[in-house]
Amino acid sequence: MSVQRRQSKLAMDKPPSGQSDQSSITKKSSPNLIALVVLFYFVISLSVVFLNKIILSSAKYDFPYPLFVTWFQLLVALFLLIVCSEVGKWNPSISLIPPYEFDPVIAIRIAPLTAIYVHMLVFNNLCLKYVEVTFYQVARSLSINFTILFTYIILGQKTSPSALLACLIVFLGFAIGSLGEINFSWSGIIYGVGSSAFVALYGIYVKKSLPIVAYNEYKLLHYNTTMAIILLGSILLCSNEVGAIWQNLAAYNNSKLWTLMVLTGITGFGINISVFLQVKFTSPLTNTISGTAKSCLQTLLATLIFQNTITTTNAIGIFLAIFGSSYYSYIRYREMISK
Repeated sequence: MSVQRRQSKLAMDKPPSGQSDQSSITKKSSPNLIALVVLFYFVISLSVVFLNKIILSSAKYDFPYPLFVTWFQLLVALFLLIVCSEVGKWNPSISLIPPYEFDPVIAIRIAPLTAIYVHMLVFNNLCLKYVEVTFYQVARSLSINFTILFTYIILGQKTSPSALLACLIVFLGFAIGSLGEINFSWSGIIYGVGSSAFVALYGIYVKKSLPIVAYNEYKLLHYNTTMAIILLGSILLCSNEVGAIWQNLAAYNNSKLWTLMVLTGITGFGINISVFLQVKFTSPLTNTISGTAKSCLQTLLATLIFQNTITTTNAIGIFLAIFGSSYYSYIRYREMISK
């Protein structure tokens, strides 16, 4: 949900002319195309969560190096960005991503966004390492609360009573879900709260950074991914993960593990494309609804795949967190179209 929310904001924050173009595209989209776009978003979004969980903490692979996993996935994403941009040069009819560019002057201006982006990704994977997938949505549900807080502190914008009510519902879901979690982890909670805070900051700084790249989401993706690889690579070298991986290299000489790593990098790249397409060919409300439905399906599938036990208290917390997030997105959508 968090990814969906911040990318929806990214699309909503374009100039008015872009909004009219969006409306025209949405009206022309066929039901079959919309269904395919939403299905693509479901498959990619769920794959990212489950594959990361399998890599980081499954008994089969148990590769407990979230910094390296995140950095490797960014490498794969940058490779795919460059490949797709080159394909667009050869065949403009299927061009989706503009030619790769990297201007150091622009990169410096985008650096604050990149720092937030790196923390968001790392905290997200750390949270997933320590909590069950069924509790993952609850542990990271406070992004709405932080969005309201940071929007007021940084942008000076007040929030409507209805949005504050949604914020309260989410917090209750977080508190109740935490109390009901059987495999409770303070580390998971701390990383989940941290991830939520950086998700909220990311949405705000995306809005501030888009004008730097002429409101082109893909160009922003170029700079953000490249800078994130450099920044996270520096952090990785200062950590003990590289040394630990090197010492246990024989244990990780597993083609299936590295295939999963590459596949997760591909799906991590695909989540950006899927959200861009969903916002482009559907509507912000459809994007919100599909994100909510995905969260519900994610919890259900996690119960079946990982055999996670969900207590009654935990189930109430999960429901409140998802309901509060959905209600907030609906309120924001209503406020947007009423302007």
